Amino acid sequence: MRRGAGGKPHRREWLVFGLAGLLLLAAAAVFAGREGARRALNDAAADAQIAARLKVAVLRAEIEKHRSLPVVLAEDPDVAAALGAPGNDRLIEAMNRKLESLSRDTRVGVIYLVDRTGLTVAASNWRDDTSFVGQNYAFRPYFKSAIAEGAAEHFALGTRSNRPGLYLARKVGNGLGAVVIKVEFEALEAEWAEDRDPVMVTDGKGVVLLTDRADWRFQTLAPLDADTIAAVRASLQFGAAPLAPLAFERLPDGQLRIGGSRHIDAVLPVPTTGWSLHLLRGLQPGLRQAESGAALTAGLAAALLLAAAAVLLRRRHRAAEHRAEDAARRQQLEAEVAARTGDLTAANGRLSAEIAERQQLQDELAQANRLAILGQIAASVAHEINQPVAAIRTYADNAAVFLDRAEREAVAANLGQIARLTDRVGAITGQLRNFARRGPRASSAVDLAAVLDGALLLLGPRLRRQGAVVQRALPPGLPRVQGDPVRLEQVLVNLLQNALDAAGEGAAIEIAGSAAGDEVVVTVADNGPGIPPEVMTRLFTPFVTTKAAGLGLGLVISGDIVKDLGGTLHALNRPAGGAEFTLRLQRA
Repeated sequence: MRRGAGGKPHRREWLVFGLAGLLLLAAAAVFAGREGARRALNDAAADAQIAARLKVAVLRAEIEKHRSLPVVLAEDPDVAAALGAPGNDRLIEAMNRKLESLSRDTRVGVIYLVDRTGLTVAASNWRDDTSFVGQNYAFRPYFKSAIAEGAAEHFALGTRSNRPGLYLARKVGNGLGAVVIKVEFEALEAEWAEDRDPVMVTDGKGVVLLTDRADWRFQTLAPLDADTIAAVRASLQFGAAPLAPLAFERLPDGQLRIGGSRHIDAVLPVPTTGWSLHLLRGLQPGLRQAESGAALTAGLAAALLLAAAAVLLRRRHRAAEHRAEDAARRQQLEAEVAARTGDLTAANGRLSAEIAERQQLQDELAQANRLAILGQIAASVAHEINQPVAAIRTYADNAAVFLDRAEREAVAANLGQIARLTDRVGAITGQLRNFARRGPRASSAVDLAAVLDGALLLLGPRLRRQGAVVQRALPPGLPRVQGDPVRLEQVLVNLLQNALDAAGEGAAIEIAGSAAGDEVVVTVADNGPGIPPEVMTRLFTPFVTTKAAGLGLGLVISGDIVKDLGGTLHALNRPAGGAEFTLRLQRA
């Protein structure tokens, strides 16, 4: 179209072009804003679930690492002696000092002994003004359950300290009393408070037990009925807390409205406790930013299209002006590239810092995994130790009788049996201590046979309980590997426990080893049902598990340990049935 008088045709074209451009920009901004908000909401929900899983794993590890303590103390002869002689001041004072030292070393809130009437005879806080010594806790549910059933767990507010905690109780002997530890979570709640997302843990009644918001503690997710409130008041579980419902509004889409802001409620059960963890992620700022960002991006894209169209239109009008605008646009793009390069450099720095943080978290999860495994096998190991301890007592009594008869050979034979039994107890407890410690990440030459012996010693009670048959085929003179014995033992314990879980009663486990060039190959196979195909493809992905109560972190941690030591860990299903894990490690 040629320019007419006054340039009216060109002005009409620019007017139509401008109106169409405004409509395109508005439509693109609205559509992109809605799509960006939807994606941001889905991403926020997925991120909240991942964050909640990590917090559940840390909370479970914190509880599991303390569950073995009352089991061990209940078998301590000094504890039984103190409960059996309440009037012996010297014995009680020694027990007070022992519990005080143990509480400090294990970072447990309080450890105390309660006799069969519920009266506290010794406690780790015996020096404090809030000492439990002399207090009667027969009214506490954990005391009644421990005496009746052997063990109990109960979360409550301390009647003396006025501080909440989880009480773990274990019966001593045939009813002499009970040993109780109180686990407090102030440090864990302080860590939660450093995050932007509020966290709370509720019990089966919906009462908030743990939280980083002090004003939420002992409030409820929903109103409690009068009978429930009366029962809680009678047990003094939560003191004089009002047990009032939280001022939350549950929205139709499952989100919560708190103080005018919407939050995602990521809820996960805390295994072995009956609790639920809620992570509340705020949506208002994130959704607005995502919506405005998407709208801005779409607007920029539409603007670029319109700018290109304008350039073409103007090119029809004035070719020279087009060349000038094109040069200016190249300069603008170069500036944008320079800005994006700077952004990428900054992002790379943040990524490096995040990798270092993830490495530290990996170490913490590996230690938590070891402590969780230790908590699972502690009761079995305690039973394993009881047998030689009972035998030692019998041989000691026999030796005393033979000594009265002056039968020196019989006395020597009984003392020899006692020595061998104490060596056995020492081997079991020493292996538990070595497995629980957090070793250095230094690498050294490791004897795989010795590492396997340690793993089988830890799992010995469970192997015998399930009637499992273990076939070892590690050839003599198998080369040592480069690694860390504690971390390699953790890997083998994880693999063996998975095999026992999969095969069940009458499990048959085959452990073979061989040297292949610069590598040493170890395989662990079982006669279980194998790994489902849909799980096999994501086996080493966090939170993927076939166990009803599993977290799906064991194989992930094992794979990371092996990779960190320069090796590989793979799995396959054998044609004859069962699963087989192949561990390849570098020769020392």
